[in-house]
Amino acid sequence: MNKKKIIIGARGSKLAIKYAELAIRKIKKFYSGKIELKKIVTKGDRILNRRTSDIGGKGEFVKNIEKELISKKIDIAVHSLKDIPYEETPGLNIKTFLKRNSPKEVLISRNNLSFEKLRKNSIIGTSSFRREFQLKKMRPDLKFKLIRGNIDSRIKKIYKKKYDAIILAKAGLKFLKMTSLITQEFDCSKIIPSAGQGIISLQSRKNDNKINKLLEKINDKDTRIRATTERKVLKILKGDCSTAVGIYSFIQKKRLVLKAELFSVDGKFRYFYEYSDTLGKALKIGSIVGNYLKKISQGKYKN
Repeated sequence: MNKKKIIIGARGSKLAIKYAELAIRKIKKFYSGKIELKKIVTKGDRILNRRTSDIGGKGEFVKNIEKELISKKIDIAVHSLKDIPYEETPGLNIKTFLKRNSPKEVLISRNNLSFEKLRKNSIIGTSSFRREFQLKKMRPDLKFKLIRGNIDSRIKKIYKKKYDAIILAKAGLKFLKMTSLITQEFDCSKIIPSAGQGIISLQSRKNDNKINKLLEKINDKDTRIRATTERKVLKILKGDCSTAVGIYSFIQKKRLVLKAELFSVDGKFRYFYEYSDTLGKALKIGSIVGNYLKKISQGKYKN
C-alpha cells in the first residue's frame, strides 16, 4: 500500500481513544506510513441528560464520524460495534472486527455489595432498557434510574451517593485499567449482552480498495462471524437503542451457538431462543433466531 498517510476518526472519549489506539497498533503491522488520529464530537456525547432513544438513537454516536468518512476527511472510522445501528450507511463498509474483548456485564456498587445483597430500593444506574428489564427479573425490589456520560463520571456518581450501584460493560473497564473497581461479573448466560458488545469495528468507504485490503489483514475471522450473526438478529427485529434485546454468540467445537432474548416494551414479557449450527451457516442461524423472536413476540408462536 503506497498511501502516505491514513487518518483515523473516533469519538473523543478516553475509551474511544483507547479503541482507536489498539486499531492503530494493529494497522501498523501492515502499514509503514503515517497514521493520524482525529477526535470527533458526536451528538450522543454532547447530550447526557436524556436517553439515547430520545435524542435520535444510538446512531447519534456514529453519524458525525460517518459524515467525515463519506466526505473523505478521514479514511477509517473506529466504533464500538454496539453503537452502530443495524441499517448500514450507503457507501460505507462495516466488515472489519478486532478480536472480541469480554462481552460481560459488571456491577460496581458503593459498598462493594453483590447484586444479590443490595438493599431493597437501592438505586441502580443504567441507560439501557435491556439491562433494566434483565435485572428487574432477578430483583424486582430495586429501583432503576437513568445514568449517562463516560465511565469516570458514572463511577463518581456512585461515591457522591446519587446511585447505590451501576451496571457497565466489562470491556470498557478493561481498556481503562479499572477492573479493580468491579464488584461482580455476570455470566453471559445470566445476563445476555447487547449485540456486538465487546467488539471494536472499523468502518471504511466501499470504494476505497487500498484501505479495504489493508483492513482485511487485521480482521479477526471468528469475531466477524459472531458479529455478523448477532447483527442479523438485530436487523430482523429492527432493533434500536429503545429495543430491549440481548444477543450473544460463541463458538464451541466448530459450531456457532446463538442466544437471544427480547422483552416487550414494558418489560413484562420475555421471549428467548437458542440455536446452533456449523460456522458456515452463521447468517442462517441469525435468521432463524431473529425470525423466531419476531414471530413469538407478535403472538404467532407460543413461548
